[in-house]
Amino acid sequence: MTLTQLQYVIALSKENSINDAARKLFISQPSLTAALKSLEQEIGFDIFTRTRNGISLTVKGAEFVGYARSVIDQYDILDAKYISKSSIRRTFHVSMQHYTFAVNAFVEVIKQYGMDEYEFEVNEARTYDVIKSVRDRKSEIGVLYTNDFNRNVLEKVFAESGLVFTPLFDCHIYAYMHRSNPLSKKRKVTLDELNRYPCLAFDQGDHNSLYYAEEVMSTYEYRQIVHANDRATMLNLMVGIKGFTLCSGIICEDLNGTDYCAVRLDTDETMTIGYLSRKATVLSEMAEKYIEELGKYRDYVLK
Repeated sequence: MTLTQLQYVIALSKENSINDAARKLFISQPSLTAALKSLEQEIGFDIFTRTRNGISLTVKGAEFVGYARSVIDQYDILDAKYISKSSIRRTFHVSMQHYTFAVNAFVEVIKQYGMDEYEFEVNEARTYDVIKSVRDRKSEIGVLYTNDFNRNVLEKVFAESGLVFTPLFDCHIYAYMHRSNPLSKKRKVTLDELNRYPCLAFDQGDHNSLYYAEEVMSTYEYRQIVHANDRATMLNLMVGIKGFTLCSGIICEDLNGTDYCAVRLDTDETMTIGYLSRKATVLSEMAEKYIEELGKYRDYVLK
């Protein structure tokens, strides 16, 4: 296995055909095909499936490409620092459930490091996709929650994916809503009171298990429930149909404005916010700084 082969595989993963990848790599199609075949024979499985419509990654191939990207990234850094002594744009990628505070922490990291020498990427994603992104090394950190209901199941998924979940802080549960909702003026609300209004939940796609739900109390039988797939739509539904969703209660008015609020749910149940990372991996300086920024939200919870 060579660095060149890994670079070829990464290039192939971005294209739909070997011919297209060969053109971008400035090599012949037979040479690229031979290099790929040699690598697949060496590792003992197919990285890509070939069809009349082109190529696509296999499940094991996607995992392999994730590791290949990590190796090439580290090599580029070593080359820039010790061999060519050239500058290189460092990257930092994060995936998260739909948390404004996690985005805000990401913003703070960008402000501290700047964008001249660094490339940043943040993805708000479904629970399964957050896990998959860290597993496949597309993201260095994944932010999500666990609670008494989903913890055992998710920890098994984390372990099978070679990941570790590190708790940051525990939170009470809040109903997040627009200030036009009549319940917004209350100090606490019950589930019975909330049940007069539509519950808003993030759609989890093909992995729509209750264990992957982004909203706590997912087993409760809500009278009305509406699924959406992005945070902007959620905010619009809170205005249009007086909907609510359940959350950590951490409000970032700098990003969402002052038209929304969080009302404490009358329950003793809590949720644990934490981050996913790969086992036996040393986190980058930016990842450590991001975790530090996330940790600052401890002051907002359990008051």
